[in-house]
Amino acid sequence: MTAGRRRRSSAATLTVVLLGFLTLPMSMSGTTVAVPGIGRDLDASGGSLQWVVTGYFLMASSFMLVAGSLGDLLGRRRVYRAGALLYGAGTLASAAAPGVLFLDVARSVTGIGAAGVMAGGGAILAATFEGPARTRAFAAVGTTAGVGLAAGPTFAGWLVGGVGWRATFAVFAVVAALLLAGTFAMPESRAGERPKVDWAGAALFIGGLGAVLYAVTRGADAGWASPGVVGPLAAGVALLAVFPLVERRAVRPVLDLSLLGNRRFMGWILAAVVMALGMAGVIAYLPSYLQGASGLTAGGAGLVMLMPSAPMLLVPPLAGRMINKGAPPRLLITIALAAIAAGNAWLTVLDPDLGPYGLLGPLATIGAGAGLAAGIIDAQAMSHVPEERVGMASGLLNTVRGGVNALAMAVFGAVLVGLLSGRLGSGSLAGEVAAGALPGQGARQDELAGQLTGAWQTALWGVAGLAALGAVAAWMLLSPAGPPRVAAGASRIGGRRKRPGPPVPPSGTPAPGEAVR
Repeated sequence: MTAGRRRRSSAATLTVVLLGFLTLPMSMSGTTVAVPGIGRDLDASGGSLQWVVTGYFLMASSFMLVAGSLGDLLGRRRVYRAGALLYGAGTLASAAAPGVLFLDVARSVTGIGAAGVMAGGGAILAATFEGPARTRAFAAVGTTAGVGLAAGPTFAGWLVGGVGWRATFAVFAVVAALLLAGTFAMPESRAGERPKVDWAGAALFIGGLGAVLYAVTRGADAGWASPGVVGPLAAGVALLAVFPLVERRAVRPVLDLSLLGNRRFMGWILAAVVMALGMAGVIAYLPSYLQGASGLTAGGAGLVMLMPSAPMLLVPPLAGRMINKGAPPRLLITIALAAIAAGNAWLTVLDPDLGPYGLLGPLATIGAGAGLAAGIIDAQAMSHVPEERVGMASGLLNTVRGGVNALAMAVFGAVLVGLLSGRLGSGSLAGEVAAGALPGQGARQDELAGQLTGAWQTALWGVAGLAALGAVAAWMLLSPAGPPRVAAGASRIGGRRKRPGPPVPPSGTPAPGEAVR
């Protein structure tokens, strides 16, 4: 392939992958706007209606790692294409759903397809680009995904209000068709070994993580001690406990456990955890506080939420340029995580009478820290992974993000309710207040707003402390004194370390053991 054709192919690949990273997060965050209309049209409520959102999220998070590993084995473009096909079929079926149960199944299929697109897209970029070009590509991914998450509710609200929720799903099905068509401009890549799928490991991981996330998302509503939460949680933990035992004996494991022993790779995984932890509570629950305690309208709360979102759109490209100009990645990610910690601590100025502009400093600090982290985590993590494992690494990163987001949102909400229960003496009232519904009026509402503010401040100090500890731990894990990274071509299979292969050739030449056509 000539240099010109290679550049055009790389540009087309980047465009298609970025389109996926724009629209899939948009679909995830935007569907919440359509839920009330879906409930009215399909005469649905409760858990079956909530699964329209939860089912997509759980399936996407649970299948990310498996999708990435299958891409290494069967072809990253092939998995991306299959994901786009499933995503489009599920979204189209959602648009035509005759009832809520049919819609729940369709949304679950859509989530599985999203896992293939997200994990496959990250792996394709890692296999297509290298050096500064890879850093720029993943910085663009951070920006694009931020735009998708931030603009999702606004875009979906405009579509649902204008053409209805069924036509909104149909629009995303059209996007899936564009993603599918774009795969024909992508090169194929895979690991050079003969495909041997670790079906047992895949089933254990999907079942275990899915059960844990299901229990966590149900805990706040059903009660953490209810059989419907304890049962799935115990089953999920048991399956995940068996998972590493199976993986140690697998010839081609769905998760190469040697990755977890790679100190620097785990440093970047920890950075992704802290980033998700530091953002989850603010993104999920602050709008309710602003409407309930501060008296803002939904539109006003949405404008306030642009304060953390805007830096997440602007900072990732800057982070990529700083890395390419020689800025130490270890220093930048520590600064990013410290900013997230500082922003959460600063946000304890929260007060019903503070006003939106009083929140600009802390929210912008949190957003800037998250944007800086988003611009560098993926590219740096991939640099510590063998070429034949980039799909697995991409899937693991996306699984961590999705899982931590779910856990952090659920735990943050549970902490708020728990703190308020102790203050108010009523669990049901605590649930209402935590959701921003403050009963009564006048002095009673002011009292409840004060109690909610106190609970928020306590929770924020907890998040700030955990983020600060995470920043210190990431700095230590990324220390140059740690073990050397796994060389390209070296991996652990079946409990034995393979010898490193020959050096990776210049860009544009297939690496040894890497099939490209």
